[in-house]
Amino acid sequence: MFALFLAAYLLTAPTMMGIIVIALLTADMFSAQYIIVAAVAGAVLALPVAWLISRRLEHIFDARRS
Repeated sequence: MFALFLAAYLLTAPTMMGIIVIALLTADMFSAQYIIVAAVAGAVLALPVAWLISRRLEHIFDARRS
């Protein structure tokens, strides 16, 4: 389970961070503090998303093994 979580997190964290940073840049918020906070927020928000993805993948893999 942890390996799936780590793989999902490695894919979702940069995606979430990029989405939030691009949203800030689109809103003309070019301050470095805002961008850092947005990147950290994206990394934190990616944790539950990665957990959900890994959980669903684990269920899919378990169903195919049975």
